[in-house]
Amino acid sequence: MKKLLSSILLLLTLSTISFAQKVNPAKWTWSLSKPNPEVGETVDVIFTVSIQKDWYLYSSDFDPDLGPTVTTIKFTPNDSYETVGSLKAINPSRKFDKEIWNGEYSYFKGKAEFRQTVKILKDKINIDGAYDSQSCSDVTGMCVPIKGAFLIEAQSATAKKTDDKKPNLDSLKAVEEAAKLKADSATIVPTDSVSSDSSAVSGDTLTTSDEEKPEETSLWGFFLLALGGGFVALLTPCVYPLIPMTVSYFTKQKGGLQKALLYGFFIIAIYVLFGTIIAYAFGQAAPNFISTHWIPNMLFFIVFVVFGVSFLGWFEIVLPSSFVNKIDAQSDRGGIGGIFFMAFTLVLVSFSCTGPVAGTILSLGSQGQILRPIIGMFGFGLAFAIPFTLFAIFPNWLQNLPKSGGWMNSVKVILGFLELALALKFLSTADQTYHWHILDREVYLAAWIVIFSLIGLYLLGKIQMPHDSKLDKVSVPRTLLAIVVLTFVVYMIPGMFGAPLKALSGWLPPMETQDFVIGGESSSVETSSNADPNFPKKVKYDEFLKLPLGLHGFFDYKEAVAYAKQVNKPLFIDFTGHGCVNCRKMEAAVWSNPEVKKRIENDYVLVALYVDDKTELPKSEWYKSKDDGLEKTTIGDQNLDFEITRFNGNAQPYYCLVDPSNDSKTLVKPRAYNENIEEFIKFLEDGKAKFNKK
Repeated sequence: MKKLLSSILLLLTLSTISFAQKVNPAKWTWSLSKPNPEVGETVDVIFTVSIQKDWYLYSSDFDPDLGPTVTTIKFTPNDSYETVGSLKAINPSRKFDKEIWNGEYSYFKGKAEFRQTVKILKDKINIDGAYDSQSCSDVTGMCVPIKGAFLIEAQSATAKKTDDKKPNLDSLKAVEEAAKLKADSATIVPTDSVSSDSSAVSGDTLTTSDEEKPEETSLWGFFLLALGGGFVALLTPCVYPLIPMTVSYFTKQKGGLQKALLYGFFIIAIYVLFGTIIAYAFGQAAPNFISTHWIPNMLFFIVFVVFGVSFLGWFEIVLPSSFVNKIDAQSDRGGIGGIFFMAFTLVLVSFSCTGPVAGTILSLGSQGQILRPIIGMFGFGLAFAIPFTLFAIFPNWLQNLPKSGGWMNSVKVILGFLELALALKFLSTADQTYHWHILDREVYLAAWIVIFSLIGLYLLGKIQMPHDSKLDKVSVPRTLLAIVVLTFVVYMIPGMFGAPLKALSGWLPPMETQDFVIGGESSSVETSSNADPNFPKKVKYDEFLKLPLGLHGFFDYKEAVAYAKQVNKPLFIDFTGHGCVNCRKMEAAVWSNPEVKKRIENDYVLVALYVDDKTELPKSEWYKSKDDGLEKTTIGDQNLDFEITRFNGNAQPYYCLVDPSNDSKTLVKPRAYNENIEEFIKFLEDGKAKFNKK
């Protein structure tokens, strides 16, 4: 049923795109915080955006290099005012995306508000400029560029008092309405939902509503991850043997059940306290810095490596014994205070095993919204508290617990290997952000293959660590786990030669960093290049724009048309964007198919037109759009305007097949986001057949 509903929804979405209907899910209005300010006074220009249900708007206060386009508002300077400070987005929601952007972005739902402080310099106030934003649907995946001009005309309070002939200045609203006539150009752009963090808005501002289902899902997932981490930490040699001893202590006392419940509560409270301290230490604005800057990522990398080698048995991370003994002595005082210090002692004594796991959760939590460290530590502490409480209620269950032994150190060693694998993710983030090129995709994969191969060999008893006991036989559970791990290793090996490994796409460096490709994209590029000696060695904008999958093509429409006429092939126009997640999905899921890729390479001249590229063109190439009357000054603005005026839509991805000699209409109906490979092949074949009939 779900698949049927999804199919129906997809068909409705595509039909909407096919007819290129224009929609306007976000309406901008503007006003002054004080209608008639004094000369010399500072006031706020308030921009309010009403956002339709199930749509969201990217904010202005995240890294513009992350991927999504941030909202921007540009003010035209004049002598009646001056801007003070930068644009402020008022309380946007925030989300960390691990799979696509590998960073945090902010956005609004329902209503957005941006404020720019200005200082009034003259009695007659004239404030104008332009805004550039994008609204996206979290139901259909569509994104709509929302651009327009704004104009605010007002008088200072002094001028108003001396002008008896003029009515009360409610004219601000009238001017606003007049300005809106030339504002708000909008068209459909498909991207993915908020949960995968799709396309973006260019600019500095964006907001979202307080209700956020994607964030709730993310927090629940992180809570379950932390809960699982807590249960795994329970199986380590520092914690597991303490369970029967602690439970027996409570069951032998009067009121033991109540004390055990209080003991479990204090364990949770102590970990939540740690999480709260971390949350407030990092604050609300820090996650984006933490997730992208090289300093925190390198710090996390080093910490995880230290944790990993500690778990492998090289050394132990322990707290000072004098400190632990002082806390332990407090547990003898009895009462509620004594139970609290018993819980605190457990946390401290088990630190050498639980510290690295808890540290991992806190490191991951610090890269998201402010609640994540708190929720993470709550889940971790809850996993600790549950067994102590349950076994105190049902002491007979203790008889069914597996006996302590060497298997606990095996759990610790496996965690050590996993810590090392996870450490590479932080190094990779810093490497990608700063273009160091020390951890390209194949290097990253090679390290993971080695690490997980060692886990498999360790499970089979082929290698041993310093604190391991001798393994005479391999148990069935260890064998089954080894099969799972080694299967994962085999899955990763083709990635060394260019296989996409879609299941790991959120963890691996981008395919563009892959240098070592055998029989894959590199060979196809060479074949294509050698078969077509006319293809230029240098194309316009190729120094900063790239095509996926090793394909050859253009980034400038006129250059592509000239070449297509020369080789007598139809044009494949790919309206795309740097921040278009669905574009990347189509390239990975559809374009990578050998039959699709072969047809694009051999039957068409490919031109990728990025509608969100902010590279400014020479002034001689600027022009005013017939669609919205605004000046188009960047590569992205002109490509988007071309899509709107020529094809009456602005979907991304949006694929058009045209005859270069007569590009006023498409050869076949354009296509948007649809991962059906057979239909895409038919789309390409129909376009080629129509071109050959001319």
